[in-house]
Amino acid sequence: MSQNNGNTMVAILAGVALGAAAGILFAPDKGSKTRAKIKDGIDEAKNKAMDKFNETKNKFEGKYADTKHNVEDSYEELLSQLSHKAEDAITFLEQKLAELKAQNAKFQK
Repeated sequence: MSQNNGNTMVAILAGVALGAAAGILFAPDKGSKTRAKIKDGIDEAKNKAMDKFNETKNKFEGKYADTKHNVEDSYEELLSQLSHKAEDAITFLEQKLAELKAQNAKFQK
């Protein structure tokens, strides 16, 4: 989550909390009802924050899994390409070795 999104989230939660507190404090209810309303407001704000946290966590985990999969695929592709190049080099060296053996056989009559 970027810094700007984090600041926005904090500002929204603070505004919600202050608005709820002001509304409850100016309401003509008994103290027990007011405390219950404050507790409910706090619980609701906590639940919203946890939901947002879990949503962000899930997005991050999804992006991490995708990135990990892409890296693994790239690694496998690189190994495959290197294997083909190594096979080409071995074939080339075997051909050169055969040529050298043929030339050497001429000298060993």
